[in-house]
Amino acid sequence: MTRAAIYARFSTELQNEKSTEDQIALCRAHARRGGLDVVAVYEDKARSGASVFGRDGLMSLMEAARQRAFEVVVVEALDRLSRDMEDLAGIHKRLSFLGIEIQAVHDGTADAILVGLRGLVGQLQREDGAKKVRRGMAGVVRSGRHAGGRAYGYRPVPGRPGELEIVEEEARVVRRIFSAYAAGQAPRDIAGALNREGIAPPRGARWNASTINGNAQRGAGLIFNELYAGRIVWNKVRMVKNPDTGKRLSRPNPKDQWQVIEVPQLRIVDDETWRCAQEIKAEKARLGSHMKRRPPHLLSGLLRCGCCGSGMSVHDRDKTGKTRVRCSAVRESGTCSNRRIIYLPEIEKAVLDGMREQLKDPRLIEAYARKYNEERRRLAGEAADRRSRLETKRTRVEGERQRTVDLVIRGVIGDDDARMRIAELKQQREEIDAELAQVDAEPPVITLHPATLERYIETVDALAGALADHAAASEERGPLVQSFRALVNSVTVHPKGAREGFEIEVKGKLAALIGGKAFPQARYSGGRVVAEEGYRQYSPATEFVC
Repeated sequence: MTRAAIYARFSTELQNEKSTEDQIALCRAHARRGGLDVVAVYEDKARSGASVFGRDGLMSLMEAARQRAFEVVVVEALDRLSRDMEDLAGIHKRLSFLGIEIQAVHDGTADAILVGLRGLVGQLQREDGAKKVRRGMAGVVRSGRHAGGRAYGYRPVPGRPGELEIVEEEARVVRRIFSAYAAGQAPRDIAGALNREGIAPPRGARWNASTINGNAQRGAGLIFNELYAGRIVWNKVRMVKNPDTGKRLSRPNPKDQWQVIEVPQLRIVDDETWRCAQEIKAEKARLGSHMKRRPPHLLSGLLRCGCCGSGMSVHDRDKTGKTRVRCSAVRESGTCSNRRIIYLPEIEKAVLDGMREQLKDPRLIEAYARKYNEERRRLAGEAADRRSRLETKRTRVEGERQRTVDLVIRGVIGDDDARMRIAELKQQREEIDAELAQVDAEPPVITLHPATLERYIETVDALAGALADHAAASEERGPLVQSFRALVNSVTVHPKGAREGFEIEVKGKLAALIGGKAFPQARYSGGRVVAEEGYRQYSPATEFVC
């Protein structure tokens, strides 16, 4: 019989969990009518058909297809596979290449024409549904109800969808934040005080300055939430899906598309405090605009705190003008125990000196990549050979069991003898299945494209040249910054004990290219540390640790 796999999917958690069971039952009936032997069932529950990302069932089906585990895929309708034209066409193209047919219970056997039509219809229905949802939300806002998610300081009124009521305990926190901000207190100081008092934040584990500051363009953050001033503002952002990652991203809408409705019963902050806070925020935005034009330092966005994993940012400059950095979690919320202040030039020196040592022979990277992939191929070959031997043995045992059953049916051997032999063969098959389950999955063999490796090595060469005299590159560091960022993912700073400086862990991008730990990934020690605001120590030697 022709082997078949069934795939079922439903879209949201609001749908019935039995939806996939009903689809599978329908597909099984179709398979019986068509003389198909169902060998596997795959399903995705509460997964949108707008993207293939995050759909483990579909990914497992495609992997099994590459292993030639079946010849037919049965679905209730083609939109169960995807409601995106590109994705549905891609699935059909790949399955067709593997010689696998798609049969839809309601649509018939899929061909290029049917896939094109169903892909177009599915995508139009999905987009039309999204437009209707937005239209409905706009109507909710026009009626004076709230169409968004939960807002801090409010809770939904039971049995009255879209209506909110004030939570007085949280409202007091909101008034406190606005009063402190209007009085000139910095958001990070406000957040730190709230964290020290153990006041629960709107989400997550702690208050941050960004929770209060928000984003003016998006209208996000406590300071910009006009609901506190008695106004519902809707349609600030729109959601789009990244076709390469499947992640939903928010994009700000122009202010002329925002929908504003007065709801005085939901006011928490008085007009004067609100106006004062907005004026202060606008003034700070103007004063800080020139800072955005400053070129970033070598490690901008790459520094991480070794204690909590948060980013590290500029703290201040000493009397000589040297930049000092510290953990952002300490600055923003006061929740990290690492209160060390470290000189940025010393971090850069430790990183660059250590990397210069590793970059003396960049061809070692090519040798590493070659050995890495050779080892992966060897492991993949061993796993495949063992699996093949076990599957051959299982096929032989299952064939002998089936022949024994046939001999009983024809009366060649007695029931008692057959029962004993069948039990032995069944036990052998179970032992083989247990061994198969223990066989490691074949490690993926990732071959680094020659052009990719060549570009990587060229970048290493360029960085090595820039590092040869990096101390003199303080005025024009453009090439150094560009080459450095092409190779490095992160630089984690681990403070050591008192009077012992710090260690730096550098993680490079070659690991991302070949899927394993790879150069440059090392720790260096040394540096100048300021404990709290007073003590400083300098270790002149940069030591390669590991």
